[in-house]
Amino acid sequence: MTPNKASGLRRALACFVAATFALMTSYAPIPATAQSRGIPLIRDAEIEGLMRLYTRPVFKVAGINPRSVEVHLVNHNSINAFVAGGQRIFIHTGLLLDAKTPNEVIGVLAHEAAHIAGGHLARLGIQVDRLTTANIVGMLIAGAAVAGAAASGQSSAAQAGSGILLGTQGLTQRSLLAYARVQESASDQAAVQFLNKTGQSSKGMLDLFYKLANRSIGTLRYVDPYVQSHPLPLERIRNLERIAKASPHFNKKDPPALMLRHKLMQAKLIGFLKAPQQVYRAYPKTDNSLPGRYARAISAFRSGNLRNAIPLTDSLIKDMPKYPYFWELKGQALLEGGRPADAIKPLRKAAKLLPNSGLIKILLGQAYLNTGGSANAKAAVGTLKRARHSENDQPRLHLLMAQAYGKLNNIALAELETAEAAILMGDRELAAQKIKRALKGLKRGSPEWIRANDILKFSRRKS
Repeated sequence: MTPNKASGLRRALACFVAATFALMTSYAPIPATAQSRGIPLIRDAEIEGLMRLYTRPVFKVAGINPRSVEVHLVNHNSINAFVAGGQRIFIHTGLLLDAKTPNEVIGVLAHEAAHIAGGHLARLGIQVDRLTTANIVGMLIAGAAVAGAAASGQSSAAQAGSGILLGTQGLTQRSLLAYARVQESASDQAAVQFLNKTGQSSKGMLDLFYKLANRSIGTLRYVDPYVQSHPLPLERIRNLERIAKASPHFNKKDPPALMLRHKLMQAKLIGFLKAPQQVYRAYPKTDNSLPGRYARAISAFRSGNLRNAIPLTDSLIKDMPKYPYFWELKGQALLEGGRPADAIKPLRKAAKLLPNSGLIKILLGQAYLNTGGSANAKAAVGTLKRARHSENDQPRLHLLMAQAYGKLNNIALAELETAEAAILMGDRELAAQKIKRALKGLKRGSPEWIRANDILKFSRRKS
C-alpha cells in the first residue's frame, strides 16, 4: 500500500471514530448562514447565549477556557450531541426541544465537556494511528493472498484472502469501539463530578438516559454490545445511578429564571422550525405566557403577518423591557417585513442591552444598509466593524461590508470584503479575482493591503 492510501485509511478511520463520541446514534429557526462540512448549522444569539450560560460553571471546574470552546447548534430533530474538531460541541435542536429542564441539557454539555477535558479526541487519534498500522499490515497480507490466488487460479484461496481482509477491518472497528465505550463511561462519571462541584444536580442527565433507554428497548434488543460506540442505555444507567443519587444536589431544582430562559428557547425553536398549525397547537391563543406569545409572534412574523407579530412582540417587551432578544425579534420582523428604517430603533436597543453580540450587530448593519443613504452606509460600516470581534468568520458579515463600501464608492474595500466572503465560502477562484482588483486601489503596506495579500496567498494554496 502506498503512503497516500495509508493516510486515506487513517482519515477514513478518524471519520468513523469521530462519530463515536456522539451522545446517541439515531434534519429553521433562523436560516443557516454557515454550513460546516455538510452539518446543517443554525445561528441564534439567544440560544447561543443560553448555551454559554449553561456551560460556564461546568467549564470552570473542568479547567476549560470558555473562550476556547464553541457550542454549535445543529438543525436536526434527533436527541444528540457530540464533540468534534478538538474543542467544538455540537448540540441538536431535537435535544433542546425534548429536554424538560435546563438540567437535562446541562448534563449533556457536562458529558461533552468531559470529553474535551479528558483530551479524548486527541487520544483517540493516537489509538487510530496504532490500530491503523496493524490494519495496514493485515490488509497487505490479505491483498497478497488474493493476488497470489488470482494468479494461480485458486478461487477458494482468493475467497479466503477476502475473508482475512474483512476480518482485519472488523477487528480494527471492534477495537476502536471498545476504546470509545471506555471513554464514554469515563465522561459520564466525570460529568457527574463536574455537576457536583458546581452544586448542580445530575438528575437531568440520568433522566435523559432513562428516556433514551425506554425509546431504544425494541431497537437494541438483539444488538451486539461489542459493536456499539457507547455502553447500552441500561448499562449506562446502572453505572451512573449510584454515584448520581449519592450527590447532595441530586434533587436540586433549576432556578425559575433559568427555567424561563429554557422555555423561551424552546418557544423560539418551535416558532421558527414548525408550521403555524403546529405552533398554535403547542401554544394556543389562550396561552398568554411569555413563551406562548413568543412562539406565536415568531410564527406570525414568519408568515408575513406583521399586524399580529408586532403587537405580540410589544407585549413581550412591555413585560420584560430589558430582555434584548424581544427587541431583536421586533427589529428582525420589521427588517424582513420590508420596514428597515423602523427596524433600526429596536435593533439599536437590542445591541445596547447586549453589546457583545455580533449577530445582533449584523442585523443592525443590514437595517442601516436597507434603509439607504450615505449616512446609513457609514453607520453600517461602523456597526459591522464592531461585529467582526466575534463574527469575522461569517461570510454574511463581509458581504454586507462589501455592500456598504460599494454604496460609499470605496470599490477597493468592497472587492476586498467580497474576496474574504468568497474564501469563507470556499470559492478560491472568485477570491483571487476580487483580490487582484482590490490590490489596484489599496495603499501598499496598509493593513488592508497586507490582508489582501494574505487572502491572495491562501487562494493560491493547494488543498
